[in-house]
Amino acid sequence: MFHYDYILFMLPAMLFALWAQYSVNASFKKYQRVINSRGMTGAQAARAILDANGLHAVQIEHVSGNLSDHYDPRTNVIRLSDSVYGSASVGAVGVAAHEAGHAVQYAVGYGPIKLRTAILPACQFGSGAAPYLILLGLALSIVELYIAGIAAFILVAFFQLVTLPVEFNASRRALAALTTHGGLSESDRKGAKKVLTAAAMTYVAALVTSFMQILYYLSRLNRRRD
Repeated sequence: MFHYDYILFMLPAMLFALWAQYSVNASFKKYQRVINSRGMTGAQAARAILDANGLHAVQIEHVSGNLSDHYDPRTNVIRLSDSVYGSASVGAVGVAAHEAGHAVQYAVGYGPIKLRTAILPACQFGSGAAPYLILLGLALSIVELYIAGIAAFILVAFFQLVTLPVEFNASRRALAALTTHGGLSESDRKGAKKVLTAAAMTYVAALVTSFMQILYYLSRLNRRRD
């Protein structure tokens, strides 16, 4: 019964997550082969957006890896991967612009990103503690521990929920900036949008997976009470 319930709740979410990951990789690979109309590299696109928003102090660094791109607010640095930093592809400038969008969010005090930053430590703790609380609750037959584990998973899901507007907003900022400050064509913008939309779906998939996981643990709790 345990395995059946787990498959019932988690299999659809896992398939969705696999599809989302495949979609972002396929979209980026497709538009990595398309050179943008300006011949602008990912690093140049990010720099143009940062400078247009007065963020001259934000640095851009080249890091190894594939799609390991991110903005680090602690060091005020955008790190762009091998496939983005020096690439003039539509996919590369889309990803780089998205990370610049995050830097702009921090600079303007965008509400959801401030909330996400504030709850991050608690969510990191909850993510690590939740499985152990669930297992201890089951092993020791202590319902309170089990419920605490579910609460920790709910906290993680809330963090993922807050992440959605952050990611979608960063993409909207990126797409607008690519046209306004990057001078890219409408065709370039549409290609970048497809890459960023596919990337955003991975965050949706993570939230769906967490939600289904919570439902699964709640169903087990209800059965124990019955």
